[in-house]
Amino acid sequence: MTEKPLTGIKLVNLSSNVPGPVAAARLVELGAAATKVEPPAGDPLKTFAGSWYDLLSKGQTVVRIDLKTQQGRTQLDRLLDDADLLLTSFRPSALRRLGIDWENLHPQHPRLCAVNIIGHPQPDEELPGHDLTYQAKLGVLRPPSLPITLYADMSGAERAVGISLALLLNFARTGQAGFASVSLYDVMREIAAPLAAGLTSQDGILGGTFPLYGLYRATDGWIAIAALEPAFAQRLSAEMELRFSTRAELEGIFSTRSASDWERWAQEHDLPIVKVE
Repeated sequence: MTEKPLTGIKLVNLSSNVPGPVAAARLVELGAAATKVEPPAGDPLKTFAGSWYDLLSKGQTVVRIDLKTQQGRTQLDRLLDDADLLLTSFRPSALRRLGIDWENLHPQHPRLCAVNIIGHPQPDEELPGHDLTYQAKLGVLRPPSLPITLYADMSGAERAVGISLALLLNFARTGQAGFASVSLYDVMREIAAPLAAGLTSQDGILGGTFPLYGLYRATDGWIAIAALEPAFAQRLSAEMELRFSTRAELEGIFSTRSASDWERWAQEHDLPIVKVE
């Protein structure tokens, strides 16, 4: 079997909750050996979503260390002595209080690269925030409904992976270890870019004005159709014998069969229509 690209890389992960552990799990999938350092009370994710916590921690060594004690710092330093990458998710002031900010760590561990996941970028890096507040500020919420997933956290995890790989590559090329921050707010702002550009706004082509891209009721639920490309639009119009391809025309057609029937029909005709699960 081909060796994984991060085989031989040692990761120490001090992060908890969602973005850091997701990033660490991805790095482990790529071959890194990870030690997950949790506070004495453990990772809150284990309480709120135990099965997901187990999945994200799979293949990692999990230890609990009190970093506020000298003994704990000594334990951490031993782990960092031969580590290649440190992953954290603290506000800068918390890193300094714990003595694990870049200015303190780099002289002690000159081979160590470090990535810290934060909420807001400079100069607001000390502001509190979570996935919900980032989405609220960037206009992607539709109150009173809550988001159905953690967009900033999950995308921020992937950003942290990418930056980690870049730092490791730079070290391999130059021998210089580096530090970088990942702002979840910045990541969410990039996710919201299609909305800011008008593409997915309510009067945008992907926000409801193009009939062949949208949601329609079937007899027992909903279907999603995304016939954006001309080839799909033409095939759909031909197969359904559409006259004008208006929303009203499509509503009348899709309301005659079940969502599962429409999904099967679409697969037979190579069209992007699926049942909304």
